[in-house]
Amino acid sequence: MTTLTSGVANADQAEAAPSYVALGDSYSSGVGAGDYEDDTCKRSANAYPHLWANANSPASFDFTACSGAVTDDVINNQLGPLTESTGLVSISIGGNDAGFADAMTTCVLQGESACMTRMEEARSYVTGTLPGKLDGVYDAISGKSPSAEVVVLGYPRLYKLQGECSVGLSEKSREAINSVADEINDVTAKRAADHGFTFADVRDAFTGHEICSSDEWLHSVTFPIGDSYHPTAAGQSGGYYPAMDSAV
Repeated sequence: MTTLTSGVANADQAEAAPSYVALGDSYSSGVGAGDYEDDTCKRSANAYPHLWANANSPASFDFTACSGAVTDDVINNQLGPLTESTGLVSISIGGNDAGFADAMTTCVLQGESACMTRMEEARSYVTGTLPGKLDGVYDAISGKSPSAEVVVLGYPRLYKLQGECSVGLSEKSREAINSVADEINDVTAKRAADHGFTFADVRDAFTGHEICSSDEWLHSVTFPIGDSYHPTAAGQSGGYYPAMDSAV
């Protein structure tokens, strides 16, 4: 009887959530969601990594995602907590490498023609250079935590087309921005799959909650500017957290 009880306890312990490390950029750190733990990386208590950790009580939780991070930043600054015993890793990365924030600024400030040109530059980077940058990050994660389950989260489309915005960007600019976001997701999904990682697509969850919808989960232009085009707390809890939870 004692042996049986011990076996059940050991089974329960084995099923407990593994050690979890959350890597990535501002979409993972939670910029735009408030309740920040620090001023530099803007890690939010409302970001999906915290929400998942709070709900699942992993054996340990390390949160190194940082606002503004590019792939090289992940490799150089964020992988410290990864070990051979790490069981779960999450990451969103690639948007900053493609210069998406700069491209958005161009679209907002310089008009449709400049927006089209800048978005094509971003698209060229995404299809030509980004795959190799993602491979470098994914190889580094696997090298440090070869047994970990890795969930790669994508990005939402920012705009509801034919939506409720009467001012701001042209519809053509909004279409171009969404198209480049799709390109980033498609490239990221392919690279993740080739590394044996799980790609968590958030686009369906954010459909109906884009900028220019009646129930926005994304900030438009904000002051200060840093929260612009990032998920709100509702976007983290309603969009990113379910995608993460269903992928694990």
